[in-house]
Amino acid sequence: MQADMANAEARAIDWVIRQRDPAFTDWDGFADWLAEDPDHAAIYDAIASLDEDLEGLPPMPAPAVTVMPTAPRRTSRRAWFGGAMAAAVVGAITLSNPGLFGNSNRIETAAGEHRTIALSDGSKIEINGASVVEIDAERPRFARLESGEAMFHVVHRDGDPFVVEAGGAKIVDLGTAFNVVRRDRQTSVAVSEGIVLYNPDRDKVRLVAGKGIEARDGDRKPPIVQDIDVASVGGWRTGLLVYNGTPLAVVAEDLKRTAGMQVSIAPEAAGLSFRGALIVDKNRNRTIADLTALSGTKAKRQGDGWILTR
Repeated sequence: MQADMANAEARAIDWVIRQRDPAFTDWDGFADWLAEDPDHAAIYDAIASLDEDLEGLPPMPAPAVTVMPTAPRRTSRRAWFGGAMAAAVVGAITLSNPGLFGNSNRIETAAGEHRTIALSDGSKIEINGASVVEIDAERPRFARLESGEAMFHVVHRDGDPFVVEAGGAKIVDLGTAFNVVRRDRQTSVAVSEGIVLYNPDRDKVRLVAGKGIEARDGDRKPPIVQDIDVASVGGWRTGLLVYNGTPLAVVAEDLKRTAGMQVSIAPEAAGLSFRGALIVDKNRNRTIADLTALSGTKAKRQGDGWILTR
């Protein structure tokens, strides 16, 4: 296990160093490495964060050991996606005992804050900002997403499925990874690996990797299963938000939850939808510029945030 961790850390350091080169192009290889193991993203994030911290320190006179190469930082937008995962995953931490934060059964995050909860059965919950997740120490195979967004990485156990409640819906996981969003009487589920059953006692919707649903409270018919991009599932963890004809109000809500950005939509732009990918940049103005360019809107400063108009 220690050897595997050391190898993963070595690979993460290698990716950080290679991505400093403006000529770096192996983004597919980098994405494949992240997908090999759920822990790779966290390891890379820690190395990239350390690299950023070290770069910000004042130079030491004639250092005997160089901890991290000091080649010039990359500045391209695409390179930022590979190298600044730490900036996107704001405040990410791992908790072996959620009780350290008060009520051991309730985890709340502020807008722009991300947390990772390690459960006793080996499963893991990554919680986005402005979210509320409830767990039960006596039911290690259970969680409830009261509001917001979370990515679940579930350890498979024969005869003991993991159950997630969201609104009045029950999501039964058979050992996989999936993302759930709970907003305004609506539940979204997207599966990146394995199999999920949505309301097995009522709707009996089966979701495999690359499938997702949008379900509204009170709907009498089962939600329609849609194709999704597996690579974009849980993209908020790395600061990548992907949309396909999504209302701007939903995009604004996601930006607030993921990055703590305050974005409002003027009435004349409320009917517009957004299609494309957004990178949550350290420079929030850059993210807003991408959003306006792709949505056909204009952004004006409004207090600590922005308002989008036609």
